[in-house]
Amino acid sequence: MKKQRKQYAPEEKVAILRRHLLEKEPISKLCEEVGLQPTVFYRWQKEFFENGAAAFEQKRPTNHSADQERIAYLQKKIQTKDEVLAEWMADHVALKKAIGEL
Repeated sequence: MKKQRKQYAPEEKVAILRRHLLEKEPISKLCEEVGLQPTVFYRWQKEFFENGAAAFEQKRPTNHSADQERIAYLQKKIQTKDEVLAEWMADHVALKKAIGEL
């Protein structure tokens, strides 16, 4: 019967890497303790260092395009409001001039 592989959560992987990197535990001891092949450990370590910059990136909204669409819609709405307001103000000034208040 084939032995099933253990699936490690990202937190578990980091904890194992941390024990080696910070606590200086030998890889052979760690791998034996958790039942891991050293090649898998080295692959995790490589991935960890290659993707380490992602931990320092600012989180961006996942709905970036929807936000951009909403911003564009609201900007157009404001522009339309400003145009209507400017037209009303011009009519108001024209009416005041017509009745002699200005």
